[in-house]
Amino acid sequence: MAAFAVLCRKEDGLLEEELNEQILDDQTSKDQDYEEELVAILRSPLSAEELSDQLHDYHEKDIADALESLTTEERQKIYPLLGAEYVSEIFAYVDDPDKYFAELNIESAAKILSNMDSDDAVDVLEELDDDVQKQIVDLLDEDASRDVQLILSYEDDEIGSIMTTNFIQIHYNLTVRQAMRELVRQAGENDNISILYAVDDENHFYGAMDLKDLIIAREGTKLEDLISTSFPTVGDHDKISDSLERIKDYAEDSIPVVSDEGTILGVITSQDIVEVVDDEMGDDYAKLAGLTAEEDLHETTFQSMKKRLPWLIALLVLGIIVSSVVGVFEAVVAVLPIVMCFQSLILDMAGNVGTQSLAVTIRVLMDEELTAGQKIGLVWKEMRVGLCNGLFLGSVTFLFVGLYILIFKKLPADNAFLISGCVGLALLASMVVSSLVGTLIPMFFHRIKVDPAVASGPLITTVNDLVAVVTYYGLAWILLLGVFKLVPM
Repeated sequence: MAAFAVLCRKEDGLLEEELNEQILDDQTSKDQDYEEELVAILRSPLSAEELSDQLHDYHEKDIADALESLTTEERQKIYPLLGAEYVSEIFAYVDDPDKYFAELNIESAAKILSNMDSDDAVDVLEELDDDVQKQIVDLLDEDASRDVQLILSYEDDEIGSIMTTNFIQIHYNLTVRQAMRELVRQAGENDNISILYAVDDENHFYGAMDLKDLIIAREGTKLEDLISTSFPTVGDHDKISDSLERIKDYAEDSIPVVSDEGTILGVITSQDIVEVVDDEMGDDYAKLAGLTAEEDLHETTFQSMKKRLPWLIALLVLGIIVSSVVGVFEAVVAVLPIVMCFQSLILDMAGNVGTQSLAVTIRVLMDEELTAGQKIGLVWKEMRVGLCNGLFLGSVTFLFVGLYILIFKKLPADNAFLISGCVGLALLASMVVSSLVGTLIPMFFHRIKVDPAVASGPLITTVNDLVAVVTYYGLAWILLLGVFKLVPM
């Protein structure tokens, strides 16, 4: 009976697993069918009204994906049928907007950009040639042109360059009824309505309120009672890197961007933050890989070479220095050639430890403003970690390398374990020093106002190679040749 129950449970489990797989397959096929369905709809001979009606059952992201399956001629026939406003919503999701805008004439491109959010329009314009960009900006409607030129006026690392002018602004002394009427009026042009921003008589930022609070407020309630006057703001010229953590800490749907005079110019939305963080991670990953900037699939060979060569040249010079240092210890290698077998072990472990300390230090420096005492504490902690790990790994190395030399190299036990002891001690020392180097180098870059991520993995690894070589061969020279005077092997 018990066996039968177990068998039933197994069958139930298999049945549930099969059902889950079937649901997943159905969902996958359903997702795949969206593109096929949309391509069929887009290619069908429907009128503009019928085409729009059918497409409104799908998300703009899916339509944008389906556009990639169409030919240029097919897309050019569809754009006029959909209209500039609807096309602008779809184009907000395309990966390469410049490719699609190249299929449009200047007038059509300007109409579509006029209907896009200002920050999305700027992202598209920055992908276009300068001449084309200027022609399109000149043809934008007055409001769109003003907003786009405002955002383009900021440097790439300033908050103003990523803000959007899509927000609701109301006067602080309106009644609830008047505020609702103003919300309805502005919502036709601005769809970021979860937070409403209030201004005073001089058009300065006064505070913010949730849409929910306005909806449930009684008619006689003063609008001023619903407004939070201590709502967080960021300055339009603030650096993105300096403001990012502060914006994330508040976790609001949007945060206003104000000028030096206190006028609200735009907002930073949660979507903007996600995109900025993604870009920052991409840049940091590129720098940690020894690149001067992030690469993409569409770059030419020459562009990729320009990004990679500066660090490679610097690392080549450091590599030559490391090789020259190895040459200084030719006497050690000549007498004890077996020590060369374990050089890569010391170098690899030193590089790994340094990279770990680098990653921890950059993360802490990016997240927090450390005091001098906290920095010393971080250095001391990383050295303790390096020491403890080094003691453990050094002991393991001493044992296994000694046995390896004893069994496979047929050396006497005392010689075998003297060499393995030197290897273990060198591993311990190099791990401690590498932890120190991996912590101090990014701190130094941070101190001189340079992005710590440029203290890249390849740089740390090469510096630690130098440290490990000097440590390893220096100890072999002093201990094995100088103190214990091992004979040639």
